[in-house]
Amino acid sequence: MSSSPNRLVATVFGAVYLLVGLLGFAVTGGVGFIATEGGLLLGIFEVNPLHNIAHLLIGGALLVAGLANARAAKGVNTTVGAVYLLLGIVGFFLTGTAVNILALNVPDHFLHLASAVVLLGVGLGTERSIPRTAAV
Repeated sequence: MSSSPNRLVATVFGAVYLLVGLLGFAVTGGVGFIATEGGLLLGIFEVNPLHNIAHLLIGGALLVAGLANARAAKGVNTTVGAVYLLLGIVGFFLTGTAVNILALNVPDHFLHLASAVVLLGVGLGTERSIPRTAAV
């Protein structure tokens, strides 16, 4: 795994996002599942139960891909990175509205953008020689 930047990043980010998803439930007691305002994780990042579940799903996908192989890790890093880039940008327009079903706040947006930069940077910038497989 250490020879593959994609596997390393996917595994580390996966473990961190799984931990964040689990810790989020400690601060969302009494918060509605899709409440537009949530509990504060680490005193700064706003989360609700749906946001916690999203972290668990993303963390699980990253961890499984990181443990599987470089091709899977590269694909998941790139996909999650693209989603986080979109969420980081769109999130600024969702805050304070009824469609903010993930209870996003400004620190969340910057964290999602930072995650996007790392995941896309590794996913798109390293291990370009990984062969693509034919669709089955």
